[in-house]
Amino acid sequence: MRLSHNIYVIELNKKVWSESKKFRNANPHYTGIQACLYVGMTSLPPIDRFKKHVTGARSKKGFKISCSLVEKYGMMLRPTLYQHFNPMQRSRAVQLEKDLAESLKKRGYAVWWN
Repeated sequence: MRLSHNIYVIELNKKVWSESKKFRNANPHYTGIQACLYVGMTSLPPIDRFKKHVTGARSKKGFKISCSLVEKYGMMLRPTLYQHFNPMQRSRAVQLEKDLAESLKKRGYAVWWN
């Protein structure tokens, strides 16, 4: 069993709520009290993946490998929301990324994940 992946949570500036229709549409029950978040998974350490997001990194072939919402609104990692899960197998990370995003929404956060 190879524990090669991590999930991570990035706090987004709350401006994402007023400036991104797709973010608002994905979070119709958001009350504005909790933070706006992005949930992702990676084979990198979360801090390295965060840096790739906020710098708008591209792959060696020139493909964008950052989420535009995180590139524009990403503020900081929120390790207390994810670090106790890491590391894990890729298959577990795929499922946990979705499960964590849904759980955070139920707790009042506005969440983007893909």
